[in-house]
Amino acid sequence: MEIRRTFDLLTHLSTLNPQASCLVEKKADAWQALSVQQVQQGSNQVSLGLRHLGIAAGDKVAIISANRPEWVLADFGIAQLGAVSVPMYPTITVEDYRHIFQDAGVRVVLVENQKLLSRVQEAVVGLAEGPEYIFTFDHLPDARHFGELLALGQSGLNEETGLEALKAAVQPDDLLTLIYTSGTTGRPKGVMLSHRNILYNCENLTGYLPLPAGQKALSFLPLSHIFERTATYLYLMLGFSVWYAESVERIADNLREVQPQVFTTVPRLLEKIYDKIVAKGHELTGLKKKLFFWALDLGLRYDTQQDQGLLYNTQLALANKLVFSKWREAMGGQVHYIVSGGGALQPRLARVFWAAGIRVMEGYGMTETSPVIAASQPEASGNLIGAVGPVIPGVEVKLATDGEILTRSPSVMQGYYNRPDLTAEVIDREGWLHTGDIGEFIQGRFLKITDRKKEMFKTSNGKYVAPQPLESKLAESPLVEQCMVVGEGEKFAAALLVPAFTELRAWAKSHNLPTDLSDAALAAHAQVQQLYEQLVQQTNAAFAQWEQIKKVALLPVVWSVESGELTPTLKVKRKIISQNNQQRIEALFQ
Repeated sequence: MEIRRTFDLLTHLSTLNPQASCLVEKKADAWQALSVQQVQQGSNQVSLGLRHLGIAAGDKVAIISANRPEWVLADFGIAQLGAVSVPMYPTITVEDYRHIFQDAGVRVVLVENQKLLSRVQEAVVGLAEGPEYIFTFDHLPDARHFGELLALGQSGLNEETGLEALKAAVQPDDLLTLIYTSGTTGRPKGVMLSHRNILYNCENLTGYLPLPAGQKALSFLPLSHIFERTATYLYLMLGFSVWYAESVERIADNLREVQPQVFTTVPRLLEKIYDKIVAKGHELTGLKKKLFFWALDLGLRYDTQQDQGLLYNTQLALANKLVFSKWREAMGGQVHYIVSGGGALQPRLARVFWAAGIRVMEGYGMTETSPVIAASQPEASGNLIGAVGPVIPGVEVKLATDGEILTRSPSVMQGYYNRPDLTAEVIDREGWLHTGDIGEFIQGRFLKITDRKKEMFKTSNGKYVAPQPLESKLAESPLVEQCMVVGEGEKFAAALLVPAFTELRAWAKSHNLPTDLSDAALAAHAQVQQLYEQLVQQTNAAFAQWEQIKKVALLPVVWSVESGELTPTLKVKRKIISQNNQQRIEALFQ
């Protein structure tokens, strides 16, 4: 059947196998699945429950929750009614909640737990027109449970519902969702995406996961982000079941339990997986340790674009049998594909995972494009390490004279909600969306992102510095947790750097530094300062003289979403970090 609206996915799946597992979560130490039929019934209950409350096409319903089956039931149920879902990150500020409630005109809020309910209640205080109904996914005292909404819908199912007529009235170009982009500056903006926007993207991505129906996908990136949400629709389109990880901390355990064939992730998580594996390698002794680092060295030399000859291939086959097979077992033993997005993937990670028989496909996109613009392909020939891959089918890309990436396709958003002025700034009269990213094509085919246009700065010498390549190179070191390059209008570039304190303490212990130092005292230690200065010098070797980092300041506290220094998608808020470290930055240039 033709899938024209997101909820058509359920109809499609029910015609194939209504009893197939669809959404799976862990409850009371056991994995419990909802079948396609149960998901469809639950979604219908949500639709009719909302209609009972007076919610109609075009009304806004917010979802504030970590990933769980109820999130998806709500999503489909809202869509079937022609209403508009407004997913919100659990980690944003109360002020941002208040802004979104007002800007979107949210009528109903579906919220996960007591902590988030308290924040929602704080956000609605004083609003002239706040949400009329709040339901919680967890059972809480003095709160209306999501089950009440389902019960309202179930009573409707027992009567002549008219639901099919409501669904039939929903058109592909109708507004499906308002996704408020976290943004590194200013208030969040509501990106308007239709059914067609997202499904067009999904349809053009089906060939990127060439696996038969019945596979398992592990989900842990937030569904409030377009990356995981589109991935979920894609999984369902392909007939995969979606398994929800218990938490980020439990991902390693859940990988072994679920044994998925695919999952999406952000580069930082892959970095942590890689660093933990290497740390375990350092704990080995004798022949095992030599074998481990011999295999790792082979992996770091892997090239998707070039056959490295019989000797290398023979050695790699042996390394796979002796070493990399254990890596695969640690990830459940069944992972075929890892899809990485939301930031630049370090080339060394791509090389090693590909060498280990796990294909890491890097994607590039943005909320405004639903989201994928370009992506590495599943076969080696379609994957150039260090680039984000070819432009996906059905999407146009061209480079402006200054290198900015422009894109045009049916996946480009309808605009920013209530902000036609901002929409006009990014979508020109010919329909090209100006991404704000600077890029280039390698071999005339592979798109490579070189920097953010708005993040480039000019030194007092008149030279432009692109922070992102410097930051990515620095972040390759396991001793670096976070970093940000500064130097607008100054004589040279400098860096604020947060050490990876677990790795730093291991280094400090091996160099006989005191073990009782606080993070701040450790960062200020002369030998540690010298260590990071040497690291910066090594990084500088890959860059032109005017780009190089001349000074570095070590910070003792990790930047976080809670501190307001990272967006919910873990991008640095340069303006906030600069304000919070104004004196440190000034000292770098004195």
